[in-house]
Amino acid sequence: MKTYRYPSEEELREIITRPTKNANDLTATVAAVLARVRTEGDAAVLAYEREFDHVDLVAFAREHAGDSRSALEVKESEFADAELLVSDELKEALKLAHSNIERFHEAQRFAGVDVETAKGVRCWQRSVPIEKVGLYIPGGTAPLFSTVLMLATPARIAGCREIVLCTPPQRDGSVHPAILVAARIAGVSQVFKAGGVQAIGAMAYGTESVPKVSKIFGPGNQFVQCAKQLVSLSDVAIDMPAGPSEVEVIADETANVAFVAADLLSQAEHGVDSQVLLVTTSEKLVAAVEEEVNRQLAALPRKDIAAAALQNSRIVLVGSVDEALNLSNRYAPEHLILETADADVLAERVVNAGSVFIGHLTPESAGDYASGTNHTLPTNGYATAYSGVNLDAFCRKITYQKITPEGLLSIGRAVEMMAAAEQLDAHKNAMTLRLKSL
Repeated sequence: MKTYRYPSEEELREIITRPTKNANDLTATVAAVLARVRTEGDAAVLAYEREFDHVDLVAFAREHAGDSRSALEVKESEFADAELLVSDELKEALKLAHSNIERFHEAQRFAGVDVETAKGVRCWQRSVPIEKVGLYIPGGTAPLFSTVLMLATPARIAGCREIVLCTPPQRDGSVHPAILVAARIAGVSQVFKAGGVQAIGAMAYGTESVPKVSKIFGPGNQFVQCAKQLVSLSDVAIDMPAGPSEVEVIADETANVAFVAADLLSQAEHGVDSQVLLVTTSEKLVAAVEEEVNRQLAALPRKDIAAAALQNSRIVLVGSVDEALNLSNRYAPEHLILETADADVLAERVVNAGSVFIGHLTPESAGDYASGTNHTLPTNGYATAYSGVNLDAFCRKITYQKITPEGLLSIGRAVEMMAAAEQLDAHKNAMTLRLKSL
């Protein structure tokens, strides 16, 4: 990790910069895959699964189901097998997490208010679920079955009619069993074996097997996020622009060194393009955390991935907690952990962050799994403008209005005047005719 001590403005700009790939090369590659999926459907997805995930799904379907049709869709027998492969202890953990996620998101239900904006003019809103949603669950080096719960649970609570899930298959052609068990617990309608850009294209355009959805949710690498942004230009809505995972820790002299190091590494192990940032007011903590990170890193099974991510990461020594918070609000982290003596007070001053973890005993991993908050969050500085996934993300708000004769008289003249001033005579006439009818 690169260390900055009392950084200058130029250094601050460097600190808040995320590692990125060449955008032009990325877009061209992703656009080519999407174009083929749009025109060739299932055949393209299956071909990309052979190329990118190194698995022949047609052969798997023929061998295990006796039927190679719809080789992308997970069959009922595979769900049954998954139930046997996941331990009872992990199932109970999934159910506990699901219960807490459900409780937190149930509390977000929208209560519309009927407002009389003027005499005889009533306006109100109604929350309506998105009918078809698509969930992308990364596989890669870590099958994120927890993300199934985070996305499918609020989708079901919202009342989405179809919840479609795409996830990369394993090398043997199966889906990680915990992903399938989580999908059943959370109420997913269908699961398909498709990863990366081809999965996003399949849900955006629809194929012979994969239904076209109205909105796509879920994290992924820079290729997946680029694909989501491209399809959102004309074909489908997305949850948010997001990319590799990141965490920032603000710590003072009261912080537990082992806790801080563990929190940094818990994000670094996500992927080589992840980023972690420690901002501290304690000179002693800088050296102590570096030493502890190295000690814990040596024992991690994913130490090579975490070590690569640490190359993109920083430790920043600042003169005060105010400076730390100012830097944090500029950085706008996906996850922000406050390991300071005044963490509760500091939390109230956070302006830009995806999710905040308050105090020495609140690790980011609690939010990743079982506290109840959603872990699908804006990264790459988008926390300045985007929220994490919540119940509203799976809904639309339809507005209504109803006008009585009294209402026409109270706002009619204003409508006529404004329409005339904008030179929209048909707009004015629609109101004038009604006024004359009274």
